[in-house]
Amino acid sequence: MREFKSETRLNKIKEVLKKRQPNLSVILENIHDPHNVNAILRSCDSVGVSKLALLYFIERFPKLSRNSSASSSKWIDLEYYDSPVECISQLKQEGYKILGSKVAPEAKTIHQIDFTQKVVVLFGNEHRGISEESEKLCDELFYIPMYGMTQSLNVSVATAVTLYEALRQRQLAGLYDKIQYNEQEYETLIDQWCHRNDERIPKNKQD
Repeated sequence: MREFKSETRLNKIKEVLKKRQPNLSVILENIHDPHNVNAILRSCDSVGVSKLALLYFIERFPKLSRNSSASSSKWIDLEYYDSPVECISQLKQEGYKILGSKVAPEAKTIHQIDFTQKVVVLFGNEHRGISEESEKLCDELFYIPMYGMTQSLNVSVATAVTLYEALRQRQLAGLYDKIQYNEQEYETLIDQWCHRNDERIPKNKQD
């Protein structure tokens, strides 16, 4: 398939994969508004997140929009879960540290969190936040400091702010300066990305 790609397109794929951060991931729990999910996918792609977990056990799995996320969702591997225990246990087995977004006495600010580790950031429903079940399974809680009259951000904005703090830390640590995959993984991903049609978006769980 590589031979059917233009040199410019192939080079773009290679350069983007060189910056991918496979040890930085996201869980979205029961996010109601699909527009928020689509916006989060764009933020994930922009900072190099390669995998995102959709954890839905109250709300329905979201339908992804071709208009707002098609250019980003096809470059991120989506995993679907309907159980907090199953989702978080699986990611912990893969070596991730689970960081839950919640304002709580024991929570740290995003500036106190080490995002250069192998971490997953968990964001909950727009109104309910993360569930008690998921909170108990988190390794740490974090929040975004705010000084206005309102004490919350839109979940897609909160995710973007958090991911860009992770990007800042990872840039300083030089993690974007070296490929995070071994040679075989990198070559395999180039082939996989070359096969991805420009109109492809991941199928929804309920389809």
